[in-house]
Amino acid sequence: MELRLVVTFEKVATVLSFTQAAAELKYAQSSVTSQIRSLETSLGTELFDRLGSRIRLTEAGERLLPYARRIIELSDEARAAVAGAEEPAGTINIGTMESLTSYRLPALLELFHHRYPQVKLSLRPTLGDETRQALRQGVYDIGFLMERETVHAGLQTEVLTAEPLVLVCGPTHALAGAAKLATVDLAQVQLVGTEPGCPYRDLFEDELRERNGVPPPFTEFGTIEATKRGVAGGLGVALLPRMAVRQELAAGTLVALPWEPPFQLHTQVAWREGKRLPRHVRLFIDETRRLVREQESAKQPPSGAPWRG
Repeated sequence: MELRLVVTFEKVATVLSFTQAAAELKYAQSSVTSQIRSLETSLGTELFDRLGSRIRLTEAGERLLPYARRIIELSDEARAAVAGAEEPAGTINIGTMESLTSYRLPALLELFHHRYPQVKLSLRPTLGDETRQALRQGVYDIGFLMERETVHAGLQTEVLTAEPLVLVCGPTHALAGAAKLATVDLAQVQLVGTEPGCPYRDLFEDELRERNGVPPPFTEFGTIEATKRGVAGGLGVALLPRMAVRQELAAGTLVALPWEPPFQLHTQVAWREGKRLPRHVRLFIDETRRLVREQESAKQPPSGAPWRG
């Protein structure tokens, strides 16, 4: 089997579209179709069922796919070994959410900018389901998730850290001096939050609706920064990641309320299950793991952590 045919097969099998595979591989669609037919001829079996405008893997195709991915991965490893100490290079398409981009990733982005200038990082702002779907389709190379669940179908996931949440208000808010709060105490409180789809906002809203039996009074401010400003100005209370409000809590512009969320979120890095990870992508994951570990050990705002070359 020619390696280029195996590469084309793996891409078509991943995205289940000759058109999308051709676009991502920068081939004409006719070339992709021809390569798949050549591979099928050499193997003496069909690898795809053609169902009108749709395709799906045959049983033979399903059996071939994991071998194809191993062949491509070994080829990449061999190329990297021969290249030796060449500088890592390539593009990484990353799905991430605002809170992680703003408060977890700055030190990582700075490190790659200075130490690995040939690695181009392309950040795509997406949430939960959209990020997972883009990873499964091969649109993103890796994705950052902040979710309660840590197992996701079709993805390989590594938990980086638990992500504590804190309910905050402004220093002049009526609840600012409360000694203890139960969920029922929040039934009539004006709530401020980011857009629907944000995991902690959705879980918070579901918890209040379930416990209090009525839809919570939510005002959407869109971004975390706008939410923090609204809360500091006395417009309501908000549930936010602690990493996003550390500086405001230290400065006294926001106050932590004595309410414990009944759910726990975990910051995770994920990629498509079975996906071969090029050297520069594996490096990015390794550095992510290391920097998050350092951030947690240092107990300081991640966004203020200096890059150490």
